[in-house]
Amino acid sequence: MLITNHVLAGALIGSVAPGPVCAFAAGVVSHFAMDAVPHWGGTSIRDVLPIAVADGLVGLAAMTLVARATPRGRRTRVVAGMLGAAFPDTDKPWDLFVGGSPFPQGWDDFHGRIQVESTKRMPQEVLVATVGALLVRRRLAALR
Repeated sequence: MLITNHVLAGALIGSVAPGPVCAFAAGVVSHFAMDAVPHWGGTSIRDVLPIAVADGLVGLAAMTLVARATPRGRRTRVVAGMLGAAFPDTDKPWDLFVGGSPFPQGWDDFHGRIQVESTKRMPQEVLVATVGALLVRRRLAALR
């Protein structure tokens, strides 16, 4: 699953969470729930590095734009939701730059086992990102 989609889901979660700790935790749970849904992937990160880098930059831009657009009273929990939703995939850049995962083996095994990936599902990822962005925009507008 593209990190941008996880970030957008985390923003929605954070916007309704009672606080930042709950938002972060729910974001992490949402990451695994989304990864269990069939999605694009199934190749080594090194094989799709240009896509991964572009997605990482788009996800970071989305985090920045969403954080800026979120009313101050909810900003901390929205950012926490986005960070929690992205957190499980920090193993990818860690592996690329440091070598190996920062997580315990059991965490990595679980994360790998739940993935339902196919290299033919990129159109689905784009659709999910579009719908996610529209939902976040609508939710933030409702918070104003």
